[in-house]
Amino acid sequence: MDFSLFAELAINGALSGLMYSLVAMGIVIIYKSSSVPNLAQGAMTMLGAYVVLAIANGLGVSMWVAIPLAMGTMFFVGMGIERVALRRLAGRPIIMILMMTLGLDIFIRATTMAIWGGSGLPLSIGISDDPLFLGPVLLSRAYVVGAVMAIALFLVLMFFFRTRRGIVLRAISDDYIASWSIGISVERGVAFSWAMSSVLATTAGVLWGSVQGVSQALALLLLKGLTVAVLGGLDSIGGAILAGLLLGLLEGVASGYLDPLVGGGSRDLVVATILILTILIRPHGLFGRHDIERI
Repeated sequence: MDFSLFAELAINGALSGLMYSLVAMGIVIIYKSSSVPNLAQGAMTMLGAYVVLAIANGLGVSMWVAIPLAMGTMFFVGMGIERVALRRLAGRPIIMILMMTLGLDIFIRATTMAIWGGSGLPLSIGISDDPLFLGPVLLSRAYVVGAVMAIALFLVLMFFFRTRRGIVLRAISDDYIASWSIGISVERGVAFSWAMSSVLATTAGVLWGSVQGVSQALALLLLKGLTVAVLGGLDSIGGAILAGLLLGLLEGVASGYLDPLVGGGSRDLVVATILILTILIRPHGLFGRHDIERI
């Protein structure tokens, strides 16, 4: 076995897995604060990247000015989505809310297609193309930057969920009725979680857009993000980071050795296999809370 090749596949895979965690953390935030599985996170990631490009090109500003402006824009987009599409579904069966997020995914993808078309657009955030070596191992600079951002945002979120506002969001997730009864504004809490998730989606969209360009393909990150979120536990921010590392490592190594044998496409096979096995064997994930309901 070529251990240099194995190390390169494993390390770059783990770094890309941390970038998947950015999408997963957006899913986890909404679930952690409202118990709603968000199937529109991939489309929101794509939308965030398009908004960055629209602001940069439309206003003629640098990317580092466009990114925070886009984050602010997406913050209010997230709040608007909750207010217009989801608030009136409060208390309805979860399947209705799930279908609404799926409908949002289709609507956002169709809207971006109508506005920006289907061709990919370049997005550069100034990451050098020069090779980066760790001994004999060649690393992707874009993956390194993305991994650092994922870890930094993970630490911010861990701190946030220990603040008063974070504890309120966790209380809302546990019991809407009890939260209402003690004066917590459930609507505002859920809207804030959607706003935070939209900001995370923009961050993920910028980083992945700098790697593969901005196109409809960014919406497909939903599968990777959802797999990471389910594997780590839908209510665990730390689980999203560790599951991202694990998924990325397995995906990178397996695809590196399987693709030459099967002609490509093994990445999605690995991801789908992990998602199915997690649901069958450990449906609450590696670090998720396992609630037992007694009647």
